[in-house]
Amino acid sequence: MADALSLPSELTLRQASGALLRLLAAISTLAPSVPVRIQAQGMQVFDSSALAVLLECRRAALASGRAFAVAGLPSALRGLAALYGVDTLLTDADGHAAPAG
Repeated sequence: MADALSLPSELTLRQASGALLRLLAAISTLAPSVPVRIQAQGMQVFDSSALAVLLECRRAALASGRAFAVAGLPSALRGLAALYGVDTLLTDADGHAAPAG
């Protein structure tokens, strides 16, 4: 996924504010026609705060008229997204809902 923004390896409540500020700043520097693509593959330690960060990035992307996609969600985070009913909001690079399996 070219030009993807990356989530940190650890994203819990403790890191959420800083990570969100960094990602929103990066999103704001993208050209208006560039979709927001977030790479989550390197995440190793996370909690539901990671979902909040992703959903806020999605909101910012859509508010600015950009497409939003996330790739490499760890299966446990996909499971949390499904549990909270937000899995369909976190699409993969092809625009499909990230599978919870």
